[in-house]
Amino acid sequence: MREIDCDVAVIGAGTAGIAAHRAALADGARSVLIEQGPGGTTCARVGCMPSKLLIHAAEVAHTARNADAFGLRVADVRVDGPAVLKRLRRLRDDFVASVFEGLDDLPAESRLMGRAVFEGPETLRIDDHTRLRFKAAVIATGSSPSVPEPLRGLGERVLTTDTVFEIEDLPDSLAVLGAGPVGLELAQAMARLGVRVSVFDPGDSLGGLRDPDLTGAAREIFSSAFDLHLGTEIEAGEPDGEGVRLSWKGGSGPFDRVLSAAGRPPNVHGLGLEATGATLDERGSPAFDSRSQRCEDTRLFIAGDANADRPILHEASRQGRIAGRNAARLAAGEGVERPERWVMLAMVFSQPQIASVGGGFDPEAGYRVGRADFCDQGRARVMDRAQGGLRLYAEPGGRLVGAEMIGPEVEHLAHLVAHAVQDGLDAKTFRDRPFYHPTLEEALDTALADLIERDG
Repeated sequence: MREIDCDVAVIGAGTAGIAAHRAALADGARSVLIEQGPGGTTCARVGCMPSKLLIHAAEVAHTARNADAFGLRVADVRVDGPAVLKRLRRLRDDFVASVFEGLDDLPAESRLMGRAVFEGPETLRIDDHTRLRFKAAVIATGSSPSVPEPLRGLGERVLTTDTVFEIEDLPDSLAVLGAGPVGLELAQAMARLGVRVSVFDPGDSLGGLRDPDLTGAAREIFSSAFDLHLGTEIEAGEPDGEGVRLSWKGGSGPFDRVLSAAGRPPNVHGLGLEATGATLDERGSPAFDSRSQRCEDTRLFIAGDANADRPILHEASRQGRIAGRNAARLAAGEGVERPERWVMLAMVFSQPQIASVGGGFDPEAGYRVGRADFCDQGRARVMDRAQGGLRLYAEPGGRLVGAEMIGPEVEHLAHLVAHAVQDGLDAKTFRDRPFYHPTLEEALDTALADLIERDG
């Protein structure tokens, strides 16, 4: 077994790991990037990009079917499932390839392949071929989809976000477990592509919404697209021909396939973290500072999906940069930095879209609320997409702290609100900005005016 010394060891070559490795190298550290495979980042392989490819195909089909609303006659819209999925995989593979191409400029000697396991607080073993001694390490091992206990052992009948894009054709029927962002996106896309979809979730919300008004609107909107079973937990699953029969309290039914979208726990088991001296919780995850990414007083940092804090690409990339730079500083005997966190920004690319800023609705905080609805908003009506609403939250005195929204193209409105919250703007200052007519952004002006009036 060969022996190697380095300043920084980065475990995992996903979004956070690549960012950490580049940051450490840029800071002058001898950094080694360790990848077990398959690489290409979760976003490009099984997350953001393939899901958006499916969603957009579904949106095109839905738009064509509903063109009558504009006086346009589109006859015989047929979905070619194999062709949809073939295009998805082809473009997905292009995105993955671009990630690998982006690694080509890294020094070959700074990359290792294999599974890394901690032997101690400053030592890693990579498979049986390399022992790596480090001065600081970044854990960026990502996450993997979970499958509920009643469905384990059903094999390929149960799909996950890692396997759903590999199917050769669309199923006739699909049960989606989980009404969070991923489950909601894929459920609606499949339904619009002609799949009979049922969604199950033990909670009472959709897409992460918490505002009671918007949650109610979401239920009404999405229950018209597929069968919605909120407050319902799957109790059992068994083979039924080539498919699955699911049972839940008060009902049961057959499905061709099941999609488990019930979360992605961090990949921390089997890393040997118990040998590092880090404090581990009941799930085996190390305690860490969410600003520096450092695992308490150890020489370890953790970033991206591996820390399960904010499993979103832009956060993973920033966390990776912070962790990599701080690991390099620690290796050089310097103190770590603790930059302020970005305001939380989360989105669901359903139609209508869902977005949350700054943690969204908080019934205990006593925030002022500014309201706007898209149901009678001019631009939304022009688009025949007049659904949903917008809620802005502010402290007494007017400083903006967050928002929740469901409506057409709210990804753009959410960015504007996030920047306003990040910059510490109050409602009056934010409203003193141009809002062009007729745009969806005018809903912000409406909500800000309502907030200012309520705040006196």
